[in-house]
Amino acid sequence: MSAKVAVVYYSATGNVHQLAKAVAEGAEKAGAEVRLRRVPELAPDAAIDANPAWREHVEATKDAVELATLDDLEWADAYAFGSPTRFGNIAAQLKQFIDTTGGLWQRGVMADKPVTGFTSAHNRHGGNESTTLALYNTFHHWGSIIVAPGYTDPVVYGAGGNPYGTAHFGTDAVADETLVAARYQGERLATITGRLQAGAR
Repeated sequence: MSAKVAVVYYSATGNVHQLAKAVAEGAEKAGAEVRLRRVPELAPDAAIDANPAWREHVEATKDAVELATLDDLEWADAYAFGSPTRFGNIAAQLKQFIDTTGGLWQRGVMADKPVTGFTSAHNRHGGNESTTLALYNTFHHWGSIIVAPGYTDPVVYGAGGNPYGTAHFGTDAVADETLVAARYQGERLATITGRLQAGAR
């Protein structure tokens, strides 16, 4: 039985989108069935239009990536969540989606399911670690099992050595080393999920 992994993310200009795709690829490499989902954009058009890269990404993904639903969380055996940093915290768009999960949380849907996180910031010290840790606060409340990359593979060091979750910084395209680490993180999530499923049988 293959693991079912939901990769749910918010991305403004595309960096977190690139990480999400890499995480999904890694999970698929490990044999998982994957749903790649974006959360709805909440920003007004005036803000989006002020940044051409933001508008370009919105248009490029609006029909290419399905919107996340609570059904995706019910369906999945494991989760990977991604968000850019916003003042050292997760973006409002992803937080709004997370805040709709109260009913699932009360039923224990996310409990005991493996979960991981990834992020992106403009600056090297722009809040990547604090954003990932803030995201993990939700997972603690859900009763999920956090599967961080840790220092479990050399590719983590190649991407900057963030043990909490793969992170990109800067406005340039995501570096190949970082995408490799994101694929490893997705593969690790799916592999550990499969081990837990095998142990439960």
